[in-house]
Amino acid sequence: MPEPCVGAVLLWDGALLLVKRGQEPGIGQWSLPGGRLEPQEAWQDGVEREVQEETGLKVNCGEFVGWVERSVAGHRYLIADFFVTTEDPSGATPGDDAGDLTFVDPEQIKSLELTAGLEEFLFQHSVLTP
Repeated sequence: MPEPCVGAVLLWDGALLLVKRGQEPGIGQWSLPGGRLEPQEAWQDGVEREVQEETGLKVNCGEFVGWVERSVAGHRYLIADFFVTTEDPSGATPGDDAGDLTFVDPEQIKSLELTAGLEEFLFQHSVLTP
């Protein structure tokens, strides 16, 4: 059975918040802030908690974006992604297992080493447009 995980889509002035993974799987790759749900944790609560742990930002969970199932190093993950909002992202700092963070303009996304399938997911769910 896949492990339930969450991801956060935070857009600010047209730029997308990404974190550089500081731990496996995908260490050194850029991804949406997110992670594993805690036991009995609601999806929305999990995404808000994970963003705060990885960026220091207090966010509000919004609309469901989509889900994807991934297999990495023999582990299966079911990842539910949600749009999130915040009043001011200027105080974002990497924390927890995030090695770095950035807001990236859509035209720069192809220049980054992203986690497997992220770029396709963002275009498929119209988070980014070609």
